[in-house]
Amino acid sequence: MSRASTTVILLTAALAVSACSKKRPEELPPPPGPVQSEATDRGNSIVPGSQADFVQQMAGQDVIYFDTDRFNIDNIDAAALQSQAQWLARYPNKRATIEGHADERGTREYNLALGERRANAAKNYLQSLGIDASRLTTVSYGKERPKALGSNEQAWAQNRRAVTITID
Repeated sequence: MSRASTTVILLTAALAVSACSKKRPEELPPPPGPVQSEATDRGNSIVPGSQADFVQQMAGQDVIYFDTDRFNIDNIDAAALQSQAQWLARYPNKRATIEGHADERGTREYNLALGERRANAAKNYLQSLGIDASRLTTVSYGKERPKALGSNEQAWAQNRRAVTITID
C-alpha cells in the first residue's frame, strides 16, 4: 500500500470519527418531572380498566397457586378466577395474558410444559365463565421467573402459580 493511500485512509477515518462526535447542546432540557403512568391520572388515582385497577380490585386474586406437579383448579382458585372474570366482563375490550410458572425442581422442559398446563387451566376456566377465548393468551415461563428465591417448600409454593396480566 502506498503512503498516499494510507494517508487518505487515515484522513477518511479521522473525518468519519469527527463527524460522529456530539455537539454540546446550547440549552439543557429541563429536569424530569414526576413520572406519569398510564394507569394513573393527574390526581394519582387509579384509572378504571388499567392493570393497576385490576391488581387493586383483585387484592391478590390475580394469582392462583398449585400443588406440586398439579394444574387442577381447586375451590380457592375458582373463586379467584370468578373475580377475574367479573372484572374482565366489566371491561370487554381488555385482553389478558395468563402466565404459567413452576418451582425450580424438575427439568427446564418439564417445568415449561407444567407452566403451560397451569396457564391453560386458568384460561379454560375463565372461558367457562364466559370470557371469550380471543381475549386470552397464555405463556409459560416454567421455572425461569421465580417469585420467591430459595430451595424450600415455602419458596416452591409461591412459585407454582398462574398470574393474570391485563393488556390493552
